[in-house]
Amino acid sequence: MRNTQRQAVVLLSGGMDSCVTAAIACERHGTANVAALHASYGQRTQGRERRAFEEIADYYGIRERLVVQLDHFRAIGGSALTDQKIAVPEDQLGVPGPHGDIPVTYVPFRNAHFLSVAVSWAEAIGADAVYIGAVAEDSSGYPDCRPEYYRAFQKLVRAGTRPETRIEIVTPVITLKKSEIIRRGVELRAPLHLTWSCYQSEDAACGACDSCLLRLRAFAGVGVADPIPYRRTVAAQP
Repeated sequence: MRNTQRQAVVLLSGGMDSCVTAAIACERHGTANVAALHASYGQRTQGRERRAFEEIADYYGIRERLVVQLDHFRAIGGSALTDQKIAVPEDQLGVPGPHGDIPVTYVPFRNAHFLSVAVSWAEAIGADAVYIGAVAEDSSGYPDCRPEYYRAFQKLVRAGTRPETRIEIVTPVITLKKSEIIRRGVELRAPLHLTWSCYQSEDAACGACDSCLLRLRAFAGVGVADPIPYRRTVAAQP
């Protein structure tokens, strides 16, 4: 159901999960009441992701936008996404990093930074919801994508904002598998053709990194052609 009385901030990375999350927010709140936030953080494909953000926001006609640059992640390092000295694994999912089972593509505590910016902006503009396309199942196993993480952050928001502020952290796709997200996106006519998921390539998706593998397998499982270009699609097996 659409609720045009509530304004929402949507974290829109430009990826498939955030695109479908934006589609859900627009359906619930009305596009005029949705503000889109994009955070670049020194990742390998930040230029391509920024383009995806703008094109998705244009598709929905979202006027209120905020783009922030979180360059400290590149200085911090510790992730294959932000450190050029760490290779992005290919053709295998969940390659562990140097400190345990968490994949090397995990960016340390990244989503807390994204959410902090989103909550600050939401409080400033009077929005009462922050949407984020975190996915717990069928993902790369990042600890900041778990439901308990967002429950804990919700308590932090309540403790750290003005007494009259009421901002809800909304994770509409967190329990869905990637294939279910695709189905939901198709139902909502989300512009999946404008999204970008690849961790390391900006012209054509590599088809070999964690994110490409999960995306290709999900599309193959649903029986829908992935609309973005790939260098290779060997991984497109359900």
